[in-house]
Amino acid sequence: MNTPNSPLGDAVAAPVAGAQGKVLAQFLGMQYVDKLPDPSPPRNPVRGDFDRIAGSWGRQFLTVPVGGDDSHVVVATADPLNVEAIDQLRVCYERPIKVLVTSPEEVTKAINHIRTSLMSDRSSNLADSDSKDDRDDASGQLKIDVTDSDDDDAPIIRYVNAIIFKASSERASDVHIEPFEDRLKVRFRVDGVLYDVASEDKSFQPAIISRVKVMAGLNIAEKRLPQDGRIGLKIAGKDVDIRVSTVPTQFGERIVMRLLDKSGAVLDIAQLGIEESNLKLLTKLLQKPNGIVLVTGPTGSGKTTTLYACLTNINKPDLNILTVEDPIEYQLDGVGQMQVNSKIDFTFASGLRAILRQDPDVVMVGEIRDGETAEIAIQASLTGHLVLSTLHTNDSAGAVTRLVDMGVEPFLVSSSLLAVLAQRLVRRLCKQCKVAGEITDEEIRELGIDPSKVTSRQIFRPGNTQCPTCQGTGYTGRLGIHEILVIDDEVRAQILQRMDSNSIRTSAIKRGFSTLRMDGARKVFMGQTSVEEVILASHDDFA
Repeated sequence: MNTPNSPLGDAVAAPVAGAQGKVLAQFLGMQYVDKLPDPSPPRNPVRGDFDRIAGSWGRQFLTVPVGGDDSHVVVATADPLNVEAIDQLRVCYERPIKVLVTSPEEVTKAINHIRTSLMSDRSSNLADSDSKDDRDDASGQLKIDVTDSDDDDAPIIRYVNAIIFKASSERASDVHIEPFEDRLKVRFRVDGVLYDVASEDKSFQPAIISRVKVMAGLNIAEKRLPQDGRIGLKIAGKDVDIRVSTVPTQFGERIVMRLLDKSGAVLDIAQLGIEESNLKLLTKLLQKPNGIVLVTGPTGSGKTTTLYACLTNINKPDLNILTVEDPIEYQLDGVGQMQVNSKIDFTFASGLRAILRQDPDVVMVGEIRDGETAEIAIQASLTGHLVLSTLHTNDSAGAVTRLVDMGVEPFLVSSSLLAVLAQRLVRRLCKQCKVAGEITDEEIRELGIDPSKVTSRQIFRPGNTQCPTCQGTGYTGRLGIHEILVIDDEVRAQILQRMDSNSIRTSAIKRGFSTLRMDGARKVFMGQTSVEEVILASHDDFA
């Protein structure tokens, strides 16, 4: 389609919104709508390409068909003065045009809704392509935005774009492409749970795998060794970073893509769901001039997000904050970030050594994986630096003994460690379909509470399986449950005595330490999550 220009000039040919848009619509004799219904436009323009009309062209001129029938087409626009754009749609459809004026945001939402429908159609119709040449062709340039795929693209390119777009629209954190003997399976991880999405014919496997590897800049000829890569793209206007990992299996290469939505990252410490007293404690710890604060938990428990939120909380012009990460997941303004590179032997330990020569006030180490990194981090904390890092342990007390097991002397651990924050992610109940109920005595005991001390037994449980908001799961999104073990004099004495983590934990509980399960129980009674989620995510607290 041609690029239209307003006959009134660039000065007035601009998107409008709010009160200005309403006034302009009234002046032009057009209807203004604050919120568009879900669009259902005609998809058969006589002249023109619907993909572009409801894609790149529509985004550029903020004009898109949202409804209509054989007699007319309804068009929404945020630029009603661009009469040439509207005239081009009249020519494309060869029907009268009814114009609705709305905000740029509403037009963009309508375009994204249409693209979701188009991408879903393509995802389900991959097998409709009967050209083997097309199926085997994994070449092609990466689009700026995957939702702008054209019909001229090879079916495999459109299919992979559709999978990525569908994963983003369904809030998936990971996409698994798994080869088996006779099928290629695609699964999404949503809110920590894997779901089957598609099962494709084995003949499509080489082209799909190659296409993803091309997008990630990987060697498509190397199929015997694991590879790691990265894809940076836009999905419906949002910047998304995708980490790609491939491993060889007996039936071919297996791919996992982790989606990192840069615009959706929670980098505000107050939004992490940390209980108020623990939040105040953590905020106070972050003001310390030196020492180590560790965040622990299994892979995928949100440790890195918590560290980023902590850095955002203390990020000020008078502080020199440096990080060494693997990989850099989100870019923080005003923070010097380095990424490790094993190919050139740039490890956490060597990166940390380099950081200490850069006069830092605060240091963040993505993960303490070995004794060398732990030793350097502790020495850094003892020489006047606040060090933040993560450790893979089951609970907060386990981090203490893990450092000792790595070869760090107990007196160094006790003198440098300030606190350990342990966390898990539990699924959040869907607000649209959750249902009220009563908690049973058995469930109360499972949460580590004496039933006689419970004054109200009302809780909420997952709702019906037909709710579109949560795709019938009963859950939408996740929230954290946390525990903070402060290294006080009692814990320091136990570290020096080389006591095990269970003893340290049991002693702390007797002194009022709030465990992961206790925090989870609070969130159950607040109606945020379910009993099942908390029990699944937290371990026995030995209380």
